[in-house]
Amino acid sequence: MTPDEKAILKSVDSYADDILSFTCKLVREESTLGNEASVVRVMEDELKSLGYCPMRIPIDPGKLETHPGFAPVDWEYRKNDGRDNIVAKIRAAGSGGKSALFNGHLDVVSPEPLSYWKYDPFKPSSRNGWLYGRGAGDMKSGIAAMVFAAKAVQQAGFGLGADLTLEGVIEEECSGNGALACLDAGYDAEAVLIPEPFGPKILTSQVGVLWFRVEVFGKPCHVLEAGTGANAIEKSFHIIRALREMEKQLNNQNKPAEYGGFDHPLNLNIGVINGGDWPSTVAAFARFDCRMSYYPGMSYNEIKKIIVTTVEKSATKDPWLKDNPPRIIFYGFRSEGHTISTDMPALSLLSACHMDISGKSADKYISTCTTDLRAFISFGKGQATCFGPVAENIHAENERVLIESVIHTARVYALFLARWCGLCE
Repeated sequence: MTPDEKAILKSVDSYADDILSFTCKLVREESTLGNEASVVRVMEDELKSLGYCPMRIPIDPGKLETHPGFAPVDWEYRKNDGRDNIVAKIRAAGSGGKSALFNGHLDVVSPEPLSYWKYDPFKPSSRNGWLYGRGAGDMKSGIAAMVFAAKAVQQAGFGLGADLTLEGVIEEECSGNGALACLDAGYDAEAVLIPEPFGPKILTSQVGVLWFRVEVFGKPCHVLEAGTGANAIEKSFHIIRALREMEKQLNNQNKPAEYGGFDHPLNLNIGVINGGDWPSTVAAFARFDCRMSYYPGMSYNEIKKIIVTTVEKSATKDPWLKDNPPRIIFYGFRSEGHTISTDMPALSLLSACHMDISGKSADKYISTCTTDLRAFISFGKGQATCFGPVAENIHAENERVLIESVIHTARVYALFLARWCGLCE
């Protein structure tokens, strides 16, 4: 490691308290879907305080609806509602390097049920080396790490030999439209790093993911003559059983080599269910919302067809559903999976940076979920992967991130900038 690189790592360490403080600022904002405006302001203000000139990039469906990566959603995008993405571009101070982009998502999932938490999910608290709070791991600490990695290079007295872009996006948890909007606006790079909380590992594969909703129609009547009605809630169970059988079959056929070590890499989740309106009335309507994953190499249209066929076939086996078929609506995620090689220059360099700092090799990470890599891999120009802090209980109660791993992420990112973008004084 060169003296300049050592100086940069020392600079990162000097920002350790700032990284933790910025993480806590972000965690305090309840940035669930539709409520991201306040966290966007916090990131915008932080970037300004560090001397950057952030830009707001809205999600404009009128502009994006024809883009093959755009995910139609069942909520509205309103102008000037603060639900924007934040981008800061740090122009090269020299030449000869390769461009980089750091991307992180500002949105979080609901912390409910709150009764499961030991601590208030939006009042970050530090205990025994861990920071607790919704989004502490997924992935506000990663955002803080990447922002101060960039600042540490400057604080050490260096400019970069190529452009660096910092992005804080929304809707990673539901559509991917935030990252796509930034990419469509021209923000791209030769290397893209996302500090998702999978630990100091290099993501090489991730599954495709889609969301869909099934609406089931019944026949209402008073429960005293329940036999003359059709309970839409109970009819839903029939369809769910068929979808579970579909899930089983998909897991047992055409498994890529990358997922050979997983017994059950593809997961169907019945995430939301609603139905009926009165305990003594046979339910006339029910709906349930699902998430399903699929292997790299399978297209969105292929898995969509499988789901439609499964639901339609199951309906034909029930007399009521045969005459009153359910409706299937696809919205939100429609993200295809991918597999890349660790031999790609950016990934090899990232691994070397981790090795030089920790003395350990970076393991590969095979993901059974999706990330905003989907936009950059499918539609970007560069090499992209995830490498981030160590977190536990993401999307669950008592989410937490290992503080020392956040600082390690910042150190690796700063060293990566020095070697990938190049340094100039």
